[in-house]
Amino acid sequence: MTPAPAPYALPHRHVLTLPTGPGAVRVARETVEQALGEWGIGERHPAAVGPALLILGELVANSVRHAAAASPQTTVVYAAGPDCLVLVVHDRHPHRPDLTGPRAAGTGGLATVMELTYAPGGTAVVRGDPDGPGKSIWITLPL
Repeated sequence: MTPAPAPYALPHRHVLTLPTGPGAVRVARETVEQALGEWGIGERHPAAVGPALLILGELVANSVRHAAAASPQTTVVYAAGPDCLVLVVHDRHPHRPDLTGPRAAGTGGLATVMELTYAPGGTAVVRGDPDGPGKSIWITLPL
């Protein structure tokens, strides 16, 4: 698997930090959808936008559902280049999900994320925070 490009190395990028609570999924999805439209991704790659928004929604919902007590804020980084879209969801909860284990292969939110990521040839990685217990989930989708 090719490593995910760093979002700061891509020509289009944005960082969104929001409260880990009600409304976070809606705000994240709407903000990313608007940016993708402004970047021309929706027009040039309409088949990528729907799955990307579903993936983002599931990851932010997992932060709200499981990390709110330990992480009052969730950060979403999204970036795009000519051939890929990168989504990163970060919270300060210490649990790092196994993206290859039975939960990822079963049913539910994480399984949906993995299916939507791997089907078109994307990648998924969990990266721990170097300064503490948090983590980021990086999803790279081909365009």
